[in-house]
Amino acid sequence: MRFHRRIWIFLAALALVPVAGPSRAADPVVVFAAASLKNALDDATGGWTKDAGKTVRISYAGSNALAKQIEAGAPADIFISADQAWMDYAEKAGSLKPGSRVELLRNALVLIAPGPKDAGADPRVALAPNLGSTLTRLLNGGKLAMATIDAVPAGKYGKAALEKLGGWDAVKGQVAQAENVRAALLLVARGEAPLGIVYATDAAADPSVHVVATFPSDSHPPIVYPAALLKDSSNPDAAALLAYLRGTAARGFFERQGFTVIGTPGTGH
Repeated sequence: MRFHRRIWIFLAALALVPVAGPSRAADPVVVFAAASLKNALDDATGGWTKDAGKTVRISYAGSNALAKQIEAGAPADIFISADQAWMDYAEKAGSLKPGSRVELLRNALVLIAPGPKDAGADPRVALAPNLGSTLTRLLNGGKLAMATIDAVPAGKYGKAALEKLGGWDAVKGQVAQAENVRAALLLVARGEAPLGIVYATDAAADPSVHVVATFPSDSHPPIVYPAALLKDSSNPDAAALLAYLRGTAARGFFERQGFTVIGTPGTGH
C-alpha cells in the first residue's frame, strides 16, 4: 500500500509539471499606412521579414481614416501618414509614443491620363497661365479624379495646386472625389475619368496610366510622409521595423517606386 501510495503521489506531481510544446510565434507588427505606400511598403516590409524573420500586417487606407481609427482604439503599432496634418491629429489625440515621430519620405504630385506610360507628358499643362481652360478642354465633359479634397492628403494637395495655378474654379464642378488616392488612380486606369491627380509614385505603379504633367513643388505644401510608433503598442519588434524603414536596407525599395527617403542612412540593421 505504501509503495502504491508513493506511485500515485509521483504521478500527481508529474501532472503539475508543464510540458514543453511549440513556442508561439511572435505577433506580427501591425502598420497603418497611407494607401499610396502600398507597393513600396509591401516590398520594404518583405525585405525586413526576409532579413529579420519577423512578420508584418499592413492596413492601407486614406490617412484621415487611419488616424480616426487609431483615435478610436484600433490596435496598431506604427502609423505612416501621407501628410503632417493627420499625424498632428494623432499626436494631439495622445496616440503616439513620445519621441518616436520621424519624417520618412517625400513625394511629388502629377496629372495623369489613361494610356501606356510612353504616351508622353506635356509639362506646359501644369504651368500654363490658362490652366483652367486647358483642363476643361482635356476633360471634355468628363471627370477629374481626385482623392477627397477636404480630408485625404492627396486631395488636399491637388486642390491647393489647382488654386495656386488658377485652375480650380474651372474644374471644381467636375471633380470626382474618391476615398483615397489609389481609388482615384483606379478611376483613371479604368478609363472612367479622363484625368486624375495622384502622387508620382501612384502613377509609376500602374502601367495603364501616364503622366501628363508634374505640378511644381511650390504649388502645394511639401508632400512629406511622417511615421511614428503608437503609444499603446506593446510589440517589441515595432521600433526595429521603423528603424529598418528609415535605413539603407529599405532605401532601394522606396526609391524604386519614386519616393525620396528622408531617413538616416546607416540605420535599420
